[in-house]
Amino acid sequence: MRAVQFCEYGPAGVVHVAEVEEPHAGPGTIRVAVRASGLSVGETHIRSGKLRGVVPVTFPFLTGFDAAGVVDEVGEGVTGVSEGDEVFGMTAAAVRGANADHAVLTAWAPKPAAWSWEEAGGAAGAAETATRVLDRLAVGAGHTVLVQGASGGVGTVAVQLAVARGATVIGTARERSHGLLRSLGAEPTTYGPGLAERVRALAPAGVDAVFDCAGGSLPDLVAIAGDPARVVTITPDPTAAALGVHLSHGAPAADQTAAKAAKAAKVEEVAIGAADPLAVHGLGIAAELAARGRLRVPVAAAFPLTEAASAHELSERHHAPGKIVLVN
Repeated sequence: MRAVQFCEYGPAGVVHVAEVEEPHAGPGTIRVAVRASGLSVGETHIRSGKLRGVVPVTFPFLTGFDAAGVVDEVGEGVTGVSEGDEVFGMTAAAVRGANADHAVLTAWAPKPAAWSWEEAGGAAGAAETATRVLDRLAVGAGHTVLVQGASGGVGTVAVQLAVARGATVIGTARERSHGLLRSLGAEPTTYGPGLAERVRALAPAGVDAVFDCAGGSLPDLVAIAGDPARVVTITPDPTAAALGVHLSHGAPAADQTAAKAAKAAKVEEVAIGAADPLAVHGLGIAAELAARGRLRVPVAAAFPLTEAASAHELSERHHAPGKIVLVN
């Protein structure tokens, strides 16, 4: 089958499509015939080498960890899903390989009828990441949240999830994306010098939490929050450790938090699987909100699988409002 991979660190041009052996569903997993899969900024950081020492890489490295498709294999012990079902979900972080003709998912949920394949293909990673960070920041009703880089793939989902929790959201983005942010429920403002003053004008009482999806402005964000413990970044910002800011780049240690939170959010009726319970929380909430028309996944661009290098180039320019996806 075809799969996107790279065999060395480097620029977008090292990404290419190769013929690889088909994976198969094992215990607790399912395999899908992929219709669309996501590309995140994090993937470009892995490829460029920015996350060396954080994300283990063995070459050739298969890319992609979120996908949507039609189930064509069901592993041992899996219930609640059958061949032919339409789902969206995530691969194991150590395996990835979602940017391919077939992918094995370790966590999944039914594809919401309201979503296109492109939306579903880019949803899982953004939903899991946004939920993980909002949980760490304990965002809830009555809070004010600043989302830095709110127009990107994770940022657009984070805005909607925070609004669904009852929070007031301020989102930073280029001015051309302000209409998008307003449509998602955020109050937009611009990046750059004077951010603290602009945020203060929008939130005179201050902000309770800062979710950094962009990087490069952590000193300013810590000053706005007043406490580094109230700031979480998902970018490999070299100033994070010195400032005492948490870098969130994967699911937290295994415990019962995700299951309890999913039950509290009343998403237990959604048929979710399976082997990775930590991702279930985010996928379940996303599926439930989408079913109620409260979560959409803005798609910035969709590229054929064979043009994965072009997708990486666009992602690195940081000019795309929404999620970048690859379609099969």
